[in-house]
Amino acid sequence: MSDNQRRVVVTGMGAITPLGNSVAKTWANLVAGVSGTRRITRFDASRFAVQIACEVSDFNIEDYAEIDRKEARRMDLFLHYAIAASVEALRDSGLKIDESNWDEVGALIGSGIGGLQLMYDGARTLLEKGPMRVSPFTGPYMIPNMAAGEIAILFGARGPNFSIASACATGTHAIGEAYEIIKRGDAQAMITGGTEASLTELGLAAFHRTQAMSTRNDDPAHASRPFDLQRDGFVFGEGAGTLIFESLESARARNAKIYAEVVGYAATDDAFHISAPVEGGVGAAKAMQRALKKAGLAPDAVDYINAHGTSTQLNDAAETTAIKTVFGAHAYQIPISSSKSMLGHMLGAAGAVEAIAAVKTIETGMIHPTINYEFPDPKCDLDYVPNHARAANVRVAMSNSFGFGGHNAIILFKKFER
Repeated sequence: MSDNQRRVVVTGMGAITPLGNSVAKTWANLVAGVSGTRRITRFDASRFAVQIACEVSDFNIEDYAEIDRKEARRMDLFLHYAIAASVEALRDSGLKIDESNWDEVGALIGSGIGGLQLMYDGARTLLEKGPMRVSPFTGPYMIPNMAAGEIAILFGARGPNFSIASACATGTHAIGEAYEIIKRGDAQAMITGGTEASLTELGLAAFHRTQAMSTRNDDPAHASRPFDLQRDGFVFGEGAGTLIFESLESARARNAKIYAEVVGYAATDDAFHISAPVEGGVGAAKAMQRALKKAGLAPDAVDYINAHGTSTQLNDAAETTAIKTVFGAHAYQIPISSSKSMLGHMLGAAGAVEAIAAVKTIETGMIHPTINYEFPDPKCDLDYVPNHARAANVRVAMSNSFGFGGHNAIILFKKFER
């Protein structure tokens, strides 16, 4: 089989999210329609206009035997999340990395920002105590690529290894590029996903100043409301999602469980504005069209879309228009849901966790809802699976991600057929 025909499958998944510190807990809460939004507890947010977020809770990296406790205490939280999600994904896949295959296993973990808290703490130390008091671990552990680097060190993966940073599209770009790496024959397996822990004082202030965040502080559970007429912005989220992608040949050789097949990926840019989408979502539509073409699928083959669905006025309307451009009349027949209605916006981790949701939809035959959908918006007139999960036979699922800078990334999963 030539490299451009190589099939790629999903054999493991791991997640740390505001809805649970595993895929099973996260998925159960998504299907149940549980909101992860609450008042911020990590720091005193009383002086901020935004006082709500989707925080990861009950998480302790020291519960994971794979990481040395002393080393873990030096790391930023975004590394903790990436490591924990990857531990679960590797356990789930049963993939063993040793001298027989370590050159054929790589890691590609994206992060939109990297170690923001570590960077912030280092800056304060510099200003208050001087340059010689800044920790020597600040540099290595704040840079985004260290998630992939640390995972390679921990598990001995010596194959392709790097990071991607494309804001809110990071997670989908990362797993999409990992898919291409395997497809072209540069690795047999990739540990891939996204991680983010930017819920800090600086992160909250900076993103609020973009005027894109919800200020529904008095009603956190209803703050994230994608596609709803009364949406007023996204809710900050955090966490990580990791998937194990393998060549079909590798997965079959070890009789691995196969969750789904990866069949298409594409990326474009709006080339328009640093934060706003181009009118009509034309860049997003082009990415969807390219992903379908690369997968060899007609638009009416898509049974479900996990939307970017941020709960912002412009993005939700543009995504809706883009979907209608690509799918025509079929757009009104496709169930669409936004994980961000419950998880908040996990920034660089969002695309990876949402890809896991798309794969779980194929596996379980359940589509999680878009919660808080109460007031229809004439500009958003598709089937957003409002408020309650739905049983469905989903053979092909699309996952959309769009980021500041105009970045668009689309990935397609298909029910595995032998």
